[in-house]
Amino acid sequence: MKISRVNATPLNLPVSVTISGRTKTTSLSVCLVDIETDTGLVGTGMTAITEEEVIGAIVNDIAAHALIGADPLRHEQLWERLYWLLTPRGQSGYASHAIAAIDLALWDLKGKALGQPCWRLMGGARAEVPVYATFGFAFFDRDELAAAARSWVDRGFKRLKMTVGHHGLQRRDEPRPLDTLITEDVARIRAVREAVGRDVQLYIDANCSLDYFHAHALAKRVEPFDITFFEEPVSQNDIPNLVKLRQSTSIPLAGGQNEGLASRFRDMLVAQAVDVVQPNACISGGYTQCLRIAGMAAAFNTRFANGGAWPHHNMHLHAGLANGSLVEYHSVAVECCKQVFDDLPEPTAGMLTLPDTPGLGFNPNRERVKELARRPGSRGVGKA
Repeated sequence: MKISRVNATPLNLPVSVTISGRTKTTSLSVCLVDIETDTGLVGTGMTAITEEEVIGAIVNDIAAHALIGADPLRHEQLWERLYWLLTPRGQSGYASHAIAAIDLALWDLKGKALGQPCWRLMGGARAEVPVYATFGFAFFDRDELAAAARSWVDRGFKRLKMTVGHHGLQRRDEPRPLDTLITEDVARIRAVREAVGRDVQLYIDANCSLDYFHAHALAKRVEPFDITFFEEPVSQNDIPNLVKLRQSTSIPLAGGQNEGLASRFRDMLVAQAVDVVQPNACISGGYTQCLRIAGMAAAFNTRFANGGAWPHHNMHLHAGLANGSLVEYHSVAVECCKQVFDDLPEPTAGMLTLPDTPGLGFNPNRERVKELARRPGSRGVGKA
C-alpha cells in the first residue's frame, strides 16, 4: 500500500452559541488533510487554532511531495521525514500543526487498514474517557456565564472550564488595564461557583494572556473558590514564571496545548513547572509525538490530560493509554466538528464512549465540506 494523494482543505467555519436567549456568532478555522492510498483507502486528519490557509499551503505545496509513494503504515518514518522537512532547526509554529494533521490522517488510515479503532492500536486502556465542558467565554456577561454553567451541569457535566485573562496582554493598549480585567475575572469566577455549588469541578484558562504579576494576583484571589487547575496562566508558557507561580499558589497549574516540540514538555517536567501536561493531538505533532509526551509524563508521575479542544480526536489518545485522563469538550469546537464530520459520539453523564469503528470512527461529510470550503478564509481571525 502506497500513498497516492495528499490534499489539505482549509475551512473557516461559522458557529453560534446561544444562552439565555442571546446568540453570539463567531467563526473558527480548521484545516482537514486527506491521505489516499493506491488501494482506495482514505485517512483524514485535522488541525486548528491557527491560520488555516497557511497550513493548507504547507501541506499541499511542501509536505505532500515528501509523502507520495511512501508506505502510510510507517508513521514513525514519515513523522521523522516531516520533522526534518518542516522544522529542521527546532522551530515549530505552523509546522507542528501541519505535521499533526498529516499524522492523524496516517493513524486513521492505519486503523482502517488493520480493522481497528485508533484507541485500540494505541493500547486500548479504556473504552470511555471523562470530559470537561469548556463553556465560559468572554462574550458572556456574569449572569449569562452563571446560566451557561447551570445548563451544562443540567446536561450531566460535573467538570466545567471558563476563560480568564481574555487577551489581556494583547489588548493592554486599548486601554484595558490588567488589574481591572482580573478584578472582573474574580467576580465572574465567584458567580459561576455560586451558581453550580461545590460539587462541580471548576477549571480556569488564561490562554497565555497574562504576565506573572497578574496571573499570581488572580490565582491568590480565586483560591477560595476551589479551582481544580489554572491552565496556561502566563504568556508563552514561560517555564521560570510557571515555576514561581506553582510555588506560590495552592491551585494546580496546567499547560502545553499549543507546544510543538516534545522537548518543551521535557523542560516543563524537569523544572516541575506544571501539575498537568496538556499536549493536543491536533496541534502537538499528532498521535505519534503525543505518545512520546505521554510517556514522559508517566515517567515523571505527572498528570497527562487534553487541553485545546477537539475531543473526538484527542479521546483516542486518552482511551488508548493507561495514563490518559481528561478530554476537553469545548462547546464551540464541537459545534464546528458537527458541521464537518458525521457519526461523532456524544458524551453521557460526563463520559465519552469510544467507537469500535476502524480508524477514528468518524468521517467528513464530503458534500458539507465542499460547501463550507466555498466560504472566505479567516485571514488571520479564525481563532474565535
